[in-house]
Amino acid sequence: AISYNGLWKLLIDNNMKKGDLCAKTGLSSSTIAKMQTASHSSGVKNVPDICSGKNLQRAGFNFGDLVDYVPDEEEK
Repeated sequence: AISYNGLWKLLIDNNMKKGDLCAKTGLSSSTIAKMQTASHSSGVKNVPDICSGKNLQRAGFNFGDLVDYVPDEEEK
């Protein structure tokens, strides 16, 4: 599964809301909501948009900091 916990932590650290992320990246709120589901991996294709979003590079939004792979129970 894909975890976006790094993204949510960076939002908190930068005093940003998910709506701010939508405004700065052009991603829809439904896309961001889907990314909140831990097993939803299609959001990975949006990570480059997040990393290159307006003012987000300066806030430390780097690919490796946003996404993490978490093995499923059967993979452990």
